[in-house]
Amino acid sequence: MKDFKIYITIASLLIIGYVVAQYNKPIPVNWMPTLAYQDKIPFGTFILHNQLKQVFPGATIINTNKSIYNALHNQRLHAGNYVIIAKKIHLNKFDTDELLKYINAGNSVFMSAFEWQGYFADSLKIDTRVKYAKKNVSINFINSLLKAQHNYSFNRDIANQYFSALDTAKATVIGKNDADQTTFLSYKFGKGTLYLCATPEVFTNYSLLTKQGADYAAKALSYMPVASYVYWDQFQNGDIPEDYSPLRVFFSNTSLQWAYYLSLFSLVVFIIYEAKRRQRIIPVIEPLQNSTVDFVTVVGQVYYEKRNNANIAHKKITYLLEHFRDHYQLKTNQLDREFINLLFKKTGIDKQLATDLVDSINYTSVQQQVTDTELINLNKLIEKFYSQSAYNGK
Repeated sequence: MKDFKIYITIASLLIIGYVVAQYNKPIPVNWMPTLAYQDKIPFGTFILHNQLKQVFPGATIINTNKSIYNALHNQRLHAGNYVIIAKKIHLNKFDTDELLKYINAGNSVFMSAFEWQGYFADSLKIDTRVKYAKKNVSINFINSLLKAQHNYSFNRDIANQYFSALDTAKATVIGKNDADQTTFLSYKFGKGTLYLCATPEVFTNYSLLTKQGADYAAKALSYMPVASYVYWDQFQNGDIPEDYSPLRVFFSNTSLQWAYYLSLFSLVVFIIYEAKRRQRIIPVIEPLQNSTVDFVTVVGQVYYEKRNNANIAHKKITYLLEHFRDHYQLKTNQLDREFINLLFKKTGIDKQLATDLVDSINYTSVQQQVTDTELINLNKLIEKFYSQSAYNGK
């Protein structure tokens, strides 16, 4: 028994140690490139979104979760700068037409993405690829006023993306990598300008926490003019909050999520256990009917229908004589005057009743046919005997 307690103690300590270690272990870094403006993970854009007021002093920062067509149609937005940083930019013809109208009106649009698809990419004849290199890819600006003395070098391959196809007749190259591949473009449409960057991860938290990353992002965005309004597009990146339920707090935290599931499971177990303990409904059982009364009624009906008065009279006489023998110890083989004297003395009935009863019995017992009047008369004498003998017995 002592050894068993030792084993239990050791096992308990190991379990407690494991739980404490799991609880205190550091949360693994999420390196997934979401580019979401609310994500503080390395490849989110939380820092850039919050620093837009530093890049554009005095500007009003507005988030928009509508498609470009719905946001720009009928000039719903104020004049200003429109920023899109997404994993993939897919614009159809209607989006592209509204975007070009907005730019032609004198506004600037800045886009940075891994992939470019749809009518927009086809009309500009752009495509992107990834440069695979053993060392970190570096990038820089073409403009001598913005070009850094040393190229901007980034690890984790965040600057490996470049434009593999572009329309050189319309596009102006404003940034390249160390392999002389284009990474930053601009297009002039009417009074405004469109800027396209092939390296969106350069604008993420991971990059902006470095000196060169912050410098590159500030210079890239400085191509856009000072504006009163800066719009941040959430739609293209799917960075739209959809869960407004109170449970979003639970599902955003792994521990709370498991606690929620455990509570639901415990509730189901409790309901099942309680359901088994509840007493089932007791069915209503009808009381048993008095079959004796029914039997007597049926038998009486049979005798009445057959009209066999002699049989009834003989049975009543037989039952009465049995009563004389059992209760008064009278011999009933001879019903004479001596029997009459013994009957009225032992039972206490009137002598005349005893005489009339014995005479009726002697007469009826030998008859083959008994009339209704004779049967009724016999029955009245018998009932009268039971009544007087019971009264005297009291």
